[in-house]
Amino acid sequence: MTALTAEQLIAQQLQNLQQLEDMLVLEKAVLQKQDPEDLISLTQQKKTLLETIQKLDEKNAQDPIFKHEIESGIHQKKIDEIEAILIRCKNKNHVNGQVIQQSSLAAERMKNSLLENHNRSSMTYNSKGKKSGGLSSLGIKA
Repeated sequence: MTALTAEQLIAQQLQNLQQLEDMLVLEKAVLQKQDPEDLISLTQQKKTLLETIQKLDEKNAQDPIFKHEIESGIHQKKIDEIEAILIRCKNKNHVNGQVIQQSSLAAERMKNSLLENHNRSSMTYNSKGKKSGGLSSLGIKA
């Protein structure tokens, strides 16, 4: 097996990062439609791709020829393209994080609303005419 040139290694990393960017767009759609099965599958694919990106980056960092070519600016246009994709990926990942946070807050609000409605519907009066409520089936009173 022949060693890949710096140009080939950069092209491979560029392709990996473009895949990651596409995956982040898909992740946002999956998060918005709240499909846990698709999210689990996509998360595994994303993890595998991130590991591939990291391994290639570590391999490149150890290659003296690769490091020399990067430092000399031979591949600057492709490096700039990689940096631009990384920034877009970071921004998309941040947006996806906000979607997750908003979904979490919405789920928490719904839970609280359901609990409040349950507590209102389970409200009774004790022998002294005072309100008494709670989860009587669990022996819990408010």
